[in-house]
Amino acid sequence: MASNAAVAGNFNEVLNELGGIAAHRVRREPAPGGATMADLVKANENGAICELVDATLVEKAMGWRESLIAVVLGGLLRDFVNSRNPGIVSGADGLMEILPSLAHGPDVAFTSWDRIPGGHVPPEAVSRIVPDLAVEVPSVGNTLMEMSRKRHEYFYAGVRMVWMVDPRERSVAVYTTINDYVILDESQTLTGLDVLPGLEIRLADIFGELDRRPPSRES
Repeated sequence: MASNAAVAGNFNEVLNELGGIAAHRVRREPAPGGATMADLVKANENGAICELVDATLVEKAMGWRESLIAVVLGGLLRDFVNSRNPGIVSGADGLMEILPSLAHGPDVAFTSWDRIPGGHVPPEAVSRIVPDLAVEVPSVGNTLMEMSRKRHEYFYAGVRMVWMVDPRERSVAVYTTINDYVILDESQTLTGLDVLPGLEIRLADIFGELDRRPPSRES
């Protein structure tokens, strides 16, 4: 029988491989390394929001502020896409099996019609499509190592552009390859480059949502 120290050591290795994430985010049933897409679907049907990484169920780190930013950005992106119809926009529940034993749910994603089999919205709980654009809004519970790994996985799978949105710094890192990126601040404009030509989003319109307050009441 394995000692407690050996078991703890093995689990710590798993956490490190997953990006140095907190232990509470890893589902131990099924055992790490033994989870399938069916297990992922079942876990999410039961109310969790998990991704599948290295055949391991990993709960997404949550943040209220981050969800607000994702909704605002996703809404603006959807308005643009719907007006021109180059594809579809999905949210964090839109899980995608981008590689074997690897399924991510970007906080926001754009997928062109060319990447969607038959040009029909996928009916599966976990679709086998790779988006053109993946947007992540990391929360406090995400690690830099985890997000770096996720970014590498996106590009390896064929994602064309990744936006890493930082609500705390009010900035967006725009990656066009694994290593090529620019950082835009709140005073600048986010564009779709060659992925979504013509798209322009003022970052002040995104991060300004964090400054909203209730209307004043006159006595």
